[in-house]
Amino acid sequence: MKGFPINFFKKKRRYILYAFTSLCLLILLSSAFLDVALRYYIFDKKIRKFPLSLSYSSYPVFKFPINPDITAKAVVVMDNDSKVVLFSKNPNLLFSMASTTKIITALVALDFYKMEDILEIKTENVEGINVGFRIGERLNFLDVLYAMLLPSGNDAAFALAQNYPGEEIEFVKKMNEKAKILNLKSTNFADSIGLEDSRDYTTPLDLAKLASEALKNKIFAQIVATKTVEISNLAGKKYLLKNLNKLLGTQGVNGIKTGTTEEAGQVLVTSKTEVDSKGKKHTLIIVVMNSLDRFWDTSKLLYLLSGNINYLSIHP
Repeated sequence: MKGFPINFFKKKRRYILYAFTSLCLLILLSSAFLDVALRYYIFDKKIRKFPLSLSYSSYPVFKFPINPDITAKAVVVMDNDSKVVLFSKNPNLLFSMASTTKIITALVALDFYKMEDILEIKTENVEGINVGFRIGERLNFLDVLYAMLLPSGNDAAFALAQNYPGEEIEFVKKMNEKAKILNLKSTNFADSIGLEDSRDYTTPLDLAKLASEALKNKIFAQIVATKTVEISNLAGKKYLLKNLNKLLGTQGVNGIKTGTTEEAGQVLVTSKTEVDSKGKKHTLIIVVMNSLDRFWDTSKLLYLLSGNINYLSIHP
């Protein structure tokens, strides 16, 4: 009987230890469950917040947040598949878009012209950058498209507009109709080349959406991914065209368009291919507007984006 109290208290202490350990495990499991539930709740709210593509299968999130030191007054980084905006700075402010206008000029032209169509040059020595076409020259439609998108030739852009029924006026109307169809609610076009700064305007978000739509067109995507190409008019005169996008072919960059005017500053729309941990390719669209150094700003963003995105699987 003398040992009874000691054994009793030993057993009691053991039971208390078991109970305490079980309680701790229960708290930890509950905490983990709540954490997961909260993450899925927030994740679901984020998914509902953005207009995701119907064909998406993954949701992009940063591994580490970014805070780039850049000169651009406005930025949008958008995942092209899901249309999720990963990073933005003044995404809904209006800015002049300069020659990035030519993205929609190309889309309207691709909607109307056939690849075998022949266009006549009706204007030469246009304000801004020119390829050097002369009045009366005749070129294949596809070559004119290259001449507009690579060296940003204003004479090439005018050729696309002036060979359209109703010429420039009707062509610009079609550009604005196209913008409405694409739901670019904060965008307006006044010419086919982007020199009308006060009347050619968009937001970084609209410009990213426009770029996303343009890249669906295989011909457009192929052109903006081209560094150099040689074209010729029907008389055999040759032109060597060089892409103004200095980042093309670096850091996964495969497009899309530059732009510069005094009011717009430097503008650059970039597409970049990102490969996830499963080897699947994703396209990011980066827009910088009103920049002092568009290539430097975009390079910084590309560096911060590289390997910094998780693509979480979504199961409908």
